[in-house]
Amino acid sequence: MTPPPLGLYVHLPWCVAKCPYCDFNSHALRSELPEVAYLDAVIADLQHELARTPGRPIETVFFGGGTPSLISPDQLYRVLELLRRTKRLAEDAEITLEANPGTAEAARFAGYRDIGINRLSIGVQTFDDDCLQRIGRIHNADEARNALHIARDSGFTRLNIDLMYGLPGQQPHQALADAREAVSFDPGHISQYQLTLEPGTVFAKSPPSLPDDDITWAMLTSCQAVLSAGGYRRYEVSALARDGQQCRHNLNYWLFGDYIGVGAGAHGKLTLGQRICRTERPRPPTIYMSRSPRDWTDRVVDEGSLPFEFMLNALRLPDGFDPALFVARTGLPATTIAGIIEQACAREMLSIDTDCWRASEQGLRFLNDLQAMFLPATSA
Repeated sequence: MTPPPLGLYVHLPWCVAKCPYCDFNSHALRSELPEVAYLDAVIADLQHELARTPGRPIETVFFGGGTPSLISPDQLYRVLELLRRTKRLAEDAEITLEANPGTAEAARFAGYRDIGINRLSIGVQTFDDDCLQRIGRIHNADEARNALHIARDSGFTRLNIDLMYGLPGQQPHQALADAREAVSFDPGHISQYQLTLEPGTVFAKSPPSLPDDDITWAMLTSCQAVLSAGGYRRYEVSALARDGQQCRHNLNYWLFGDYIGVGAGAHGKLTLGQRICRTERPRPPTIYMSRSPRDWTDRVVDEGSLPFEFMLNALRLPDGFDPALFVARTGLPATTIAGIIEQACAREMLSIDTDCWRASEQGLRFLNDLQAMFLPATSA
């Protein structure tokens, strides 16, 4: 099996405060940030993974979190310097940093640009102060606007704005106002996510009152009409971009590419010979920092699970994918899923032709149901 493109995800797990809706591996800072010790562990982890993927260039890097912009540019530089020193960083690599709009983080934007980060993703969520308070964000709308101006002044030409909709107490006109204001900043990319109540979060334990399904669907469709009129095309379920501004790192996920995952709680996917493996790191930062990369073990994805894992990603792309990609990325013949494809078409969830399979409009609206059709059969 020919290895697909390879990306790198670096997880930086600390935040100033944990948002009540967040189910990511993030931890509120209780004391001084141990960034040197943590990056020591990340570097050791990355060296181990690079040795397992010799000769393959890293085409995208994504610093996610948590709040990566709490980490100093000098420490993040160590990751990029290792890739450059070992000649593993592609010349045209996309290098993304997630950032919160807080004043302290925004002050570092120029430093991130200087070390080679060329794409910034700013977690605005909403430009409405009342909505920000209701979802527990610690920044206000003016700080978000200021951060976007600083990003531009710092030289970032590739910029993503994260928006959320379906917030507690949010009305459709407020979601539309967010979409319009995001467009006014002229970013190349806008991500738009519905707030969901995830298990284990504060909101799951004490649910706020959220807009009903009909209202959130109306929010989504009306906001996407505004974004489309602003020149943004929906290329993934929750992502819209202008031409040439799609997030290459995330596209590699959706096209079932490979990625190294380092950092506390990070996940990865690697094609090693004829095996496709999933990797996972322990979630607590203290445990991650105290252990050796030799302690990590892989989970080999069995053939029965490969169709679901592939479709869980690729069906998120409204433009669809070439069915030959399924064969190339899984090593399985297309006949493996012929029966499921036929059923999905009969239910008008899937549209197929000789060089493209894609979810229909109904399939995209009920994407979880479509993806679940590819789950491995279980014996009684």
